[in-house]
Amino acid sequence: ITKDGVTVAKEIELEDKFENMGAQMVREVASKTNDIAGDGTTTATVLAQAIVQEGNKAVSAGMNPMDLKRGIDLAVGEVVAALGKAAKKIKTSEEVAQVGTIAGNGDESVGKMIAEAMQKVGNEGVITVEEA
Repeated sequence: ITKDGVTVAKEIELEDKFENMGAQMVREVASKTNDIAGDGTTTATVLAQAIVQEGNKAVSAGMNPMDLKRGIDLAVGEVVAALGKAAKKIKTSEEVAQVGTIAGNGDESVGKMIAEAMQKVGNEGVITVEEA
């Protein structure tokens, strides 16, 4: 059982070609989020769906689609800037373990493993995870 948005998104294939096109766009959102951040794919998928739903309402009500796109682009820039200001650098091994535990769906052993690996490779190091 997975709660990973990108894994779920990759499995969705719809018969209607237009609906499937939309599903492909959501898959791309989840995939790019996974590539860049390694987490947050479910959140990105839910946000993408909300943007599409509300965007469709706005266009149906007469909004210019290009104005909508420009508005979305501006909003994304504002959100990214706000998140950058709100972000907190983690400094201790305990903080790394907390983040790892959250990313590991609450599994403290995963958090501990990640913290130990980070201690070995340092902040600029690379950790590669492979299936056994």
